[in-house]
Amino acid sequence: MTITLATRLLIAGLLLPLGAAAALLPPAARAEVDGLLARLQSSACEFNRNGSWHSAAEAKTHLLRKLGYLEDKNLVKTTEQFIELGASKSSASGKPYLVRCPNAAAVPSGDWLLQQLKALRGA
Repeated sequence: MTITLATRLLIAGLLLPLGAAAALLPPAARAEVDGLLARLQSSACEFNRNGSWHSAAEAKTHLLRKLGYLEDKNLVKTTEQFIELGASKSSASGKPYLVRCPNAAAVPSGDWLLQQLKALRGA
């Protein structure tokens, strides 16, 4: 059986998207990220992004968008990578994100999330 060039190109075109599929976080890491974002959303904390304070619910929405972007680019495999690459600073400005909880000073979001991750893993 002879395969024509047109057929080869069609097959290659159909298979190419399969190799370019986004790599989702492994289930255990995704559960941790979901747990962290749930903790953030249920907290009374605020989230600073590029100089503006946002609610924890807005922060969760923003961080989920960033997670989707990182997964599309195959850049994250662990919860720590998500925190480092997506949840610690603005990709646009490079400015660190901050978390400010009631009766506490603002702290870098990466530090806050790593502390919550430690608590989540210890639970």
